[in-house]
Amino acid sequence: MKTREMRELSDGELKDKLDGFKQELFNLRWQTASHQNQNPKRIRDVKRIIARALTILNERDRKEAAK
Repeated sequence: MKTREMRELSDGELKDKLDGFKQELFNLRWQTASHQNQNPKRIRDVKRIIARALTILNERDRKEAAK
């Protein structure tokens, strides 16, 4: 998911997506631990997506607090 697409989502939608990506990361880590992960690069990608989403949410919070 691109940053531009994330910025177009509302806070609620972004938090829902964030929960989904956190669940996916959990599943990927579980697969890695059981040696079933076919795409280890996906873990890095999901972690970066989570970081982007959290950054956008924090930017919005700081913007609201500044008003």
